[in-house]
Amino acid sequence: MKFSLIAAVVLLALAQGSFAQDASDLEKLGQYFEQLKNKMTQELTEILRNQDLASQAQTFLEDRKTQLEPLASQVQDQLRNAAANVEEQIKPLAASVQAQLQPMVDNFQKQMEAILQRMTENARAIGN
Repeated sequence: MKFSLIAAVVLLALAQGSFAQDASDLEKLGQYFEQLKNKMTQELTEILRNQDLASQAQTFLEDRKTQLEPLASQVQDQLRNAAANVEEQIKPLAASVQAQLQPMVDNFQKQMEAILQRMTENARAIGN
């Protein structure tokens, strides 16, 4: 019985020591995460203080605008030239199409006028 009691006390002592070690490790881990959080917060604050991101973005946009303005004017000139070339090619084609279609349009107009005149005459005949 004494042996069992001594074994139980020893077992409790070992268990208590084991729990104490686990608690110590857990506390160290908690401290590590707290230090890590503080360090990251501090570094992020320093980065934001040291770098004025808004002014850097504005400077970047202005630099790109300066670089792209000549390119934009070149593209605009090329588009003007292309539009002038297309217009030169389309004008004769449009004139040719109009010359071919004009007699058909005139003929259609004459036919419509004749139909309208007949309808008017028929309406007068019915009205009388």
